Amino acid sequence: MVAALSFTLVPLQASPDTKPISASLVDPKPVESKESVETKELLLRLDEIKNMDKSSLSPKEKKELRKEVKLTKNRLSEVSGGVYLSAAALILIVILLIVLL
Repeated sequence: MVAALSFTLVPLQASPDTKPISASLVDPKPVESKESVETKELLLRLDEIKNMDKSSLSPKEKKELRKEVKLTKNRLSEVSGGVYLSAAALILIVILLIVLL
């Protein structure tokens, strides 16, 4: 299996027809996407809440903050996207590949 994967990766690394990117084509300031700006704002809000003195808040205000933190974390997970695999899932996939091949 390792040998088969190494054959597929070698041609990609050794392709001679790749041209270097000229300096005029590279944008000096990368444009931030809407998601990254929103992610930064959400993370800043979470830091503000974390650093806040909660001892002077009423129970109702604490409950509202907990709800806000939960909603913010949910929104962050929606914005980040991606697929996450646990270690057990990876082991299961490798075992299945070994058995089936």
